[in-house]
Amino acid sequence: MIKIALAQINPTVGDLKGNAQKIAESIKKAKKNGSNFIVFPELALTGYPPEDLLLKNYFIKENIKILNKIKKETAGITVIVGFVDKSKLKTYNSCAIIQDKKIIDTYHKIYLPNHGIFDEKRYFSPGKTLPVYEYNNKKFTVTICEDLWIKRHQFSLKDKNLDFIINISASPFSIKKIKQRKKVISSIAKAARSFIFYCNLVGGQDEIVFDGRSLIYSPKGKLLKQAKKFSTDIIYFNFKKPGQKPIQIQSNKIENIYSALSLGIKDYMRKNKFQKAILGLSGGLDSAVTLAIVAKSIGSNKVNALIMPSFYSSKESLTDAIKICENLKINYYTVTINNIFDCFNRDLKPYFKNLPTDSTEENLQARIRGNILMAFSNKFGHLVITTGNKSEISCGYCTLYGDMAGGFGILKDVYKTSVYQLARFINKKNKKSIIPKSIINKAPSAELKPNQKDIDNLPKYSLLDKILHLYVENDIDFQGIVKLGFDRKVVKKIIEMVDSSEYKRRQSPIGIKISEKAFGKDRRMPITNNFTN
Repeated sequence: MIKIALAQINPTVGDLKGNAQKIAESIKKAKKNGSNFIVFPELALTGYPPEDLLLKNYFIKENIKILNKIKKETAGITVIVGFVDKSKLKTYNSCAIIQDKKIIDTYHKIYLPNHGIFDEKRYFSPGKTLPVYEYNNKKFTVTICEDLWIKRHQFSLKDKNLDFIINISASPFSIKKIKQRKKVISSIAKAARSFIFYCNLVGGQDEIVFDGRSLIYSPKGKLLKQAKKFSTDIIYFNFKKPGQKPIQIQSNKIENIYSALSLGIKDYMRKNKFQKAILGLSGGLDSAVTLAIVAKSIGSNKVNALIMPSFYSSKESLTDAIKICENLKINYYTVTINNIFDCFNRDLKPYFKNLPTDSTEENLQARIRGNILMAFSNKFGHLVITTGNKSEISCGYCTLYGDMAGGFGILKDVYKTSVYQLARFINKKNKKSIIPKSIINKAPSAELKPNQKDIDNLPKYSLLDKILHLYVENDIDFQGIVKLGFDRKVVKKIIEMVDSSEYKRRQSPIGIKISEKAFGKDRRMPITNNFTN
């Protein structure tokens, strides 16, 4: 009899002892459940990605030392666990096969991804062989994440006459990844005529979120079981009772985005030991959605809002800001910036004499607010959450050292049109208008000058986001976008705004990645760049 457990754990990068404890606890649960086989995710012991910790020999030695301590927990059970192996001058992304307190073999990942957030060729050497093991008259092999996605490797699995394939993964969430992942695993299961046990990591790590969703597929390519999404979980499969019926699980895009943002902020705060968060609340959509996500993720008692009205803030915005705080039971402070703004203008007047009012004065207001937020952060130790969305950050429609000031961006990879969808989803999820409809329905405005509207500087977000998606995420050039039917002048303006704002993005806080091309590690453009298209 083989009863396999897939332990979808949430490790913290560098917390070797804490991660080992989670592994040991899962082994005990699996044993109690009658399992004689348990699988953990890729680099479960170190957390993923360990980045330049891998350049520290003492870190690798410590991870091997702690792996050897885990062996003591493996009496009567086979354990498959990800760790970092070292051989002479080579470092490997590895998987230990531990059986009855002995490491019987170590598999080294063969295909190392080197795109987007992945820099594995910077740290690891590739493995060379694909082993075949036998357990209770069943033949199986072990693969690590990318190994399953490479066509050559898929073909090599077909001729092994395997009963099951184990894949340990650290596969980050993105909007399109869920369908792609299932399609790939299903096709390999059918081609190899083998069960596939796919164990994925879960949790937030800096800007990355791992969504879990560990999977079990039948030799016919049918999904038999799926672990929880965005949560730790253990799922089981008994070869003695393989008659599970295939299941169908629907995936909702906005619900997935919400869950990724929620887990991302929750884990960032927990793993970096922040007790409370604070954000600037304007009465606009972005700050309202950000506040709702943070409050629902970490608890209303752990969030403070700063309302900082100026001469140009409308009464409606102030009313809306207070209303959402009341809806969420959030503690808020109101700090009017008029006097501070007057002081700036008075002291700068001798130097700006005879010059017209322009974005300088607008940006002063944003920077005053940024300073107040950071003052509260310094005084009380709160994490400042920024509220800018991907549409604004793409176009540079944000103020450096102003509304960009902070430690973590919830909506950094979320386009404005999706922010609207999130607002409606939050209200539907909570069965009441937590985010007032007046916020959702009002025309977007930074309220930094009289009668200001976003549309004064940007196209409608429904149009803007389509062009941004084509240019930023699909890398389609100017002519290619125009050929798709978009106005030449509009496309030219947007591309110029995106290209000229790289210096701002480089200085922005990290934010949760939900797309295939997030700003930062996914999209790395030079600041000094004279190429035009």
